[in-house]
Amino acid sequence: MSAFDDAFAETPLVAILRGVRPDEVVAVAEALHAAGVRLVEAPLNSPRPLESIAALGALRGRMVWGAGTVLEAAQVDAVAEAGGTMIVSPNTDPAVIRRTVELGLEPLPGFATATEAFAAIAAGARRLKLFPAASYGPEHLKALTAVLPPEVAVIPVGGVGPGQMAAWWAAGARGFGLGSDLYRPGMTAEDVGRRAAAAVQALRAAREAW
Repeated sequence: MSAFDDAFAETPLVAILRGVRPDEVVAVAEALHAAGVRLVEAPLNSPRPLESIAALGALRGRMVWGAGTVLEAAQVDAVAEAGGTMIVSPNTDPAVIRRTVELGLEPLPGFATATEAFAAIAAGARRLKLFPAASYGPEHLKALTAVLPPEVAVIPVGGVGPGQMAAWWAAGARGFGLGSDLYRPGMTAEDVGRRAAAAVQALRAAREAW
C-alpha cells in the first residue's frame, strides 16, 4: 500500500485549504493532524501554492499532501517537483490523470456523470471526486455505485459538511473533501483544529453506523 492508501484508510477525509498562505500552512496542517486528518490539499488558486506544498514537507511521514484545482498536465510536474503526491482536479482530464499515474502520484479527478467516471477510471484513477456534490445529492451517487467498479471509491466534495456525511456514506461515499467547513482565509490554526475534530468525529460516526 502507498502512503496515500494508508492515510485514506485511516481517515478518508481531504482537507481543502483554499486560500492558505505559505507562512501559515504548516501550523494549519499540524492542527489538522492533531485532529486526525491525514490528507491535505493546497489548491493551485491559492497564494503561492507551490511554496505551501513545499513547506508541507515538514509533515513528511505523518501526512500526505498535494495540490487541488490541477487543470493541466504541466501542473502535475510542478506539484511533483514541490514534493506533492496528491493531484486533485475539479474535472476529468485523462491527460492530467495519466501524467499523475506516470509520476507515481495519486489522482483524484472530479466527475459528475457515469461517462466521466469511466473515462477517469480508464486513465488510471482509483478514487473519484464527485463535484460539486451538493448539485447532485446522495441519490445520484447511489445510482452511480450500481455500475461503478466496487474497488473505486467516490469522494463527495462541494456543499457536503459533517452534518451530511451519514447520508452520503449510506449512499456509497467512501471519503469526503471539506473546504470552508474546515478552513477559510483568516482562521487561526486553533479554529481549524476544532472544526477538523468535529468533522473527523462525524466521519467516524458515519462509518460505524453503516
